[in-house]
Amino acid sequence: MTQYYGYGNSGGGGGINLRTIIGIVIVLFGVISYYTHESVNPTTGEKQHVSMSAQDEISLGLQSAPQMTAQMGGELPSTDPRAQEVEQIGQQIVARSDAGKSPYQYQFHLLNDTQTVNAFALPGGQIFITMGLYDKLSDEAELAGVLGHEIGHVVERHVAQQIEQSKLGQSIVLGTGIAASGNRNGFATWALADLANQMTQLKFSREDESQADQRGLQFMTETGYDPRAMIDVMTLLKSLGGSGPEFLQTHPDPGNRIEAIQSWMTDHPFIASQLSRGNPLPK
Repeated sequence: MTQYYGYGNSGGGGGINLRTIIGIVIVLFGVISYYTHESVNPTTGEKQHVSMSAQDEISLGLQSAPQMTAQMGGELPSTDPRAQEVEQIGQQIVARSDAGKSPYQYQFHLLNDTQTVNAFALPGGQIFITMGLYDKLSDEAELAGVLGHEIGHVVERHVAQQIEQSKLGQSIVLGTGIAASGNRNGFATWALADLANQMTQLKFSREDESQADQRGLQFMTETGYDPRAMIDVMTLLKSLGGSGPEFLQTHPDPGNRIEAIQSWMTDHPFIASQLSRGNPLPK
């Protein structure tokens, strides 16, 4: 009886065993699925490996928002002047920048959590900032920079991209694990594949953060805010400290982000010229 998959364990042939075939099929399925799910970003016109529609993103964000709000102490009431400021500045950025060309439904939430210094965005336009971060910001321009950054995540569809990237990574790890499971070093091979996937996902996350910084600078300056305020925000984050080297973090090092902001301003001479002359940016 011919066993085309059995030679790998016999030690006497060069065939491929069944586990290896299954592993290869799983990896190929993941890769093909990732690269065949492509759509055009409705705002930027970029081609992205995203299977969700804009309406899917909006629905996911609206479904997830109550849980996120509850986990972080609830939301300040809309009658609170601080919550009104967050909503007003956020909507102003959307209305006066290219972010307004997107199909998303933006809502801005100020959360009661005073211990966590954070801001984040859900797909489809649900944007959050904690009191822990809000209280540390010095002025309206810094708040605009933070909100512009989070709007950048929404416009670039980062959560939707991360979902697809995660699926691809999981299929590669699973396929590698199955293919190596019959070998003496199978567990070590699976562990290395899993570690490589984690490092890759962290790299994707840092790239997303850098891209959101660039979009945030664009949106805040289109609205008339001084982009140098983002340097102050990064200086604040740097003062709060971090743990471990950058390659183990979800965000780039604040010092590197400051350099990127300064480079962005150098690449936009009109803005730099206006600021050097003390002229306000047009709103």
